[in-house]
Amino acid sequence: MSKLIDYSKINALSEIWPIAQQQFGDIVALHDPHSKPEIIITYSDLYRQIQEFARGLQALGVDPEAKIALFADNCPRWFIADQGIIISGAANAVRSSGAERQELLYIYNDSDSIALVVEDLKTLTKLRPELDELTVQFVILLSDEQAPTNDPLKILNFKQLLELGANSPFKPVEQTRASLATLIYTSGTTGKPKGVMLSHGNLLHQIINFGTVFQPEPGDRVLSILPSWHSYERTVEYYVLSQGVTQIYTNLRSFKNDLKRFQPHLMVGVPRLWESVYEGIQKQFREQNANKQKLVNFFLKQSENYILAQRIANNLSLNHLNASASERLQAKLKAALLAPLHALGDRLIYEKVREGVGKNVKAWISGGGSLARHIDTFYEIVNIPVLVGYGLTETSPVTNVRTLERNLRGSCGTPLRYTEIRIVDPETRQELPVEQQGLVLIRGPQVMQGYYKKPEATAKVIDPQGWFDSGDLGWVTPMNDLVISGRAKDTIVLSNGENIEPQPIEDACVRSPYIDQIMLVGQDQKALGALIVPNLDALQTWAKQQQLDLEIPGPEASIEEIHASSLSSKPVQNLLRQELNRLVKDRPGYRADDQIKEFELILEPFSIENGTMTQTLKIKRPVVMERYRAIIDGMYK
Repeated sequence: MSKLIDYSKINALSEIWPIAQQQFGDIVALHDPHSKPEIIITYSDLYRQIQEFARGLQALGVDPEAKIALFADNCPRWFIADQGIIISGAANAVRSSGAERQELLYIYNDSDSIALVVEDLKTLTKLRPELDELTVQFVILLSDEQAPTNDPLKILNFKQLLELGANSPFKPVEQTRASLATLIYTSGTTGKPKGVMLSHGNLLHQIINFGTVFQPEPGDRVLSILPSWHSYERTVEYYVLSQGVTQIYTNLRSFKNDLKRFQPHLMVGVPRLWESVYEGIQKQFREQNANKQKLVNFFLKQSENYILAQRIANNLSLNHLNASASERLQAKLKAALLAPLHALGDRLIYEKVREGVGKNVKAWISGGGSLARHIDTFYEIVNIPVLVGYGLTETSPVTNVRTLERNLRGSCGTPLRYTEIRIVDPETRQELPVEQQGLVLIRGPQVMQGYYKKPEATAKVIDPQGWFDSGDLGWVTPMNDLVISGRAKDTIVLSNGENIEPQPIEDACVRSPYIDQIMLVGQDQKALGALIVPNLDALQTWAKQQQLDLEIPGPEASIEEIHASSLSSKPVQNLLRQELNRLVKDRPGYRADDQIKEFELILEPFSIENGTMTQTLKIKRPVVMERYRAIIDGMYK
């Protein structure tokens, strides 16, 4: 294993790339096999292009500490633009080019940006003509398209900017760890995104300390699929590229083929990505003849027993944290008995699974939501190391992550260096003992500077002692592993990593005359679901108009009784589904992830009396989640 490059003495992101260029010059840094033409950029080329981008911006009049909006998606030129903006002395405000038009315009305006970098002319066209009403000194296209000659805006394409930069001097800019590097906008309950201010120091904390988790070697291949502007993908990209890896860009359509083609050593992803790989493997198992399926299932079961026993023996079982010496000894003996069967399963089955995803996997890093236990266990069985981490955009993002040395399944791992985790009572804020669930507070060098121009919102989440309120519920093990058990705040994170604020969608849905109350669910699931308290009077009226006989059980009916009633008839279910689809799609800023794919009816209204609403008539989501856990779980089976 080669020694990691130490960046602990630097003060700004801009200082990384000359060091990387010197260390890894001829190694390929960025490779996009799906672009036309194919893009291959060495570390020497990368540093040159970043420098030319920065000099081009300065030649166009960008001053230190200016803000530049960067609206583009995952590609090598995104990375060049991101670092070029930062090296020029500016900070960027980033978002996907596919985001809704009004959201992009809001971010541009709120961030006080003076210029715009966009993926292509299509993105620019989407933002016209409102840009005429904003301060836009110039626009840079990351494509090679020629700008319209009749546009009053000053527009340069990527090559034109680099040519300008190649013929312009660089004006050195003093940057410190306190200097603002980027604004990453997150959704708020009001629907207005908030700009998370991340400094050079916030991001450098991640780059300097990820080495305690995994150590890439120069030339290692990393497959990149997540949005580059997202804090999770972005900081990992910064880290691995600071260590000389080759980053290969893929997409959902090409992902599985690229795993085999490029055999990456490392990859970061959200739970949905690992679920899709798992589902593909399971599909292949199901396509075998009956005898082979029985053989596969036999070995998987024996290997699962082996793995679970190994966990207890090694004190790495979340369900047996306090196992006695005799229990651990028994588990060790059981594992020894099962080891030959597990080894045979590996030779016959699991080895082929690993070949199917590339033979060189050192680690898959999972974040953006919790990984389902059965999927975590499956990858352990087939010996594909999966390291689950935890964090938020406001924490740059990583606070905790599992390591190869301590990979406690079901947990998010121990804190990164210089990071503190406290578990407190959500109401009293008193610190709670180990293994007791409470609100997760975080303090460390990666905690954001605050929300841009929103001091009140900042004060709500960061107290005077520097503790950031994550809004998540969790607990810590005696070895300081963090286990996330729920969300104290409302945000729902789907398994594809998308954050959904439920309140605006719920507000839209209750506009239906047939929906009295609704609560969205779907944490760590593929899609949103909903618990619906129907308006029975309106449904009765509709049923009469449709000449249907609607028999409704009492308010405390069980889910089985509701399913057996005419409320579960096809006409009623179709009516409610049409209402949900119509109201969600009509909502401003609609995204495909906002769709409610599953729902169940409950007949007891949420109320103060039954403990499901607060005194201010807000639904107590954790209480409802617990009360209807079986029904919610049933939606996703």
